[in-house]
Amino acid sequence: MNAKRKLFLIVVAAIEAATGLGLLLLPSVAFALLLGLESAAVEALFVGRIAGAALLAIGVASWMARRDKVSHSLFGLLIGIMIYNTAVSILLVYATVLLKMAGPMLWPTVVLHALLAVWGGLLLGGIPSQLRGEAGDSRRILEK
Repeated sequence: MNAKRKLFLIVVAAIEAATGLGLLLLPSVAFALLLGLESAAVEALFVGRIAGAALLAIGVASWMARRDKVSHSLFGLLIGIMIYNTAVSILLVYATVLLKMAGPMLWPTVVLHALLAVWGGLLLGGIPSQLRGEAGDSRRILEK
């Protein structure tokens, strides 16, 4: 296992599992810190808890994969993490610029997710081209 990839997965696991637990248990705190909301509708709190469960799952999957060798599954996890971090960065900027919602942790969270997206993207460059689907039959690498 690549040491940089292992560190990345450990960092993602810690951040997303902690955030997921926070959203599951106290979504109103996350909404206040990220979006500056003093109160949220019951429906929003429920959706926040669903997001918390998803983040907890990302955290657990990242932790479990930290020692994995390069595979299609690991490549898929890294792509998923990169898409997630990119989307979160964009959506939080949208929330503050267009929706005028901003809490004290919004910009630090945007920066964190943008950095994680870039870091994850750089790690994808170290994946063999057969797994990235760039050349030949990708099954050959798994047969070796």
